[in-house]
Amino acid sequence: MSLIQLVEFPSLGDERGSLVALEAETTVPFSIKRVYYIFATKEKLSRGYHAHYNLKQIAVCITGKCRMILDNGKVREEVWLDSPTKGLLINDLTWREMHNFSEDCVLLVLASEHYDEGDYIRDYNEFLKAVE
Repeated sequence: MSLIQLVEFPSLGDERGSLVALEAETTVPFSIKRVYYIFATKEKLSRGYHAHYNLKQIAVCITGKCRMILDNGKVREEVWLDSPTKGLLINDLTWREMHNFSEDCVLLVLASEHYDEGDYIRDYNEFLKAVE
């Protein structure tokens, strides 16, 4: 099974423009407890390099694009996020990295839990132990 699970969000709109509605437990497959976004990422810098014990997320490039890498300890896959109607589902115990941010990239992240530093796995070797 692929680690890359894309969620297509319906684009609503008319001649005035487009709209995407994100709804917990409907278009987003979990209850949303936290929302944040990443923007103005410095050129050639990458982000992420961590996993979570107990957190699901959906990442959406609202504008611009970035390359996402997901890793479950056995399989490593990548995908470009480049559309406000395409979300990447990131399950718990999945290592994530974000690379190649375009200058105009705004990456929106919807999370199933509130921020908890204790839920982070920031060392790849510790991550590999956790997924065994």
